[in-house]
Amino acid sequence: MTAPSGRTGRPPLTETRKAEIRLEIARAAVELFVAQGVAATTGEQIGQAVGVSARTVWRYFPSKEACVRPLFSAGIDVIAARLREWRPGRPLTELFDPALATGLLAATGSDSATGTALVRLTRTEPGLRAIWLQTYDEAEPAFARALADRAGLPPDDLRPMIQAAMLNAALRAAVERSAWRARGSGPGDEPGETGEAGVRGDEVVETLRAALAIAEDGVS
Repeated sequence: MTAPSGRTGRPPLTETRKAEIRLEIARAAVELFVAQGVAATTGEQIGQAVGVSARTVWRYFPSKEACVRPLFSAGIDVIAARLREWRPGRPLTELFDPALATGLLAATGSDSATGTALVRLTRTEPGLRAIWLQTYDEAEPAFARALADRAGLPPDDLRPMIQAAMLNAALRAAVERSAWRARGSGPGDEPGETGEAGVRGDEVVETLRAALAIAEDGVS
């Protein structure tokens, strides 16, 4: 009698399911970082919050700080897609509206309070700061490609590259300013202190528009 052929055990995870697990780990990590600080949070705690082992957490991320990366990078594709659809001739200050803000929140699944607290932590936690800046560094080429597609230019054209750099810098400055100006985010705050319920979406939109208006003016 011959043994049955084929694989046994659990079926392999799909890429979609892997992405979902990464996002689940990211959300759990952020909640723990905000509640008790980065130093006090362990991989075991992050795994327990999701229902997986610490070994699984490290399979997806090289460090506990890197666990938040999906939340930082989720908005890149949303903004890049919006840029491709944006009609030439319309000012980029109109790019950001409540609908886009809703799309960005949906991409991460985080509430505004958690997102605001996470950005504030990048000010005091070097590991999170490194991930935050690396995410923006990776976003710039994506924005440049989207702007090049929008204008019908080759991807290596200097104009979309400069525009993407200005857009990227304006986005980061606006998001950081909104998070750091939220009540309870002063220099004396302890890690894990959330202050208000978070920055309102309309406030973020207006700050983003103001930042883009400054970027569009250029350097005189």
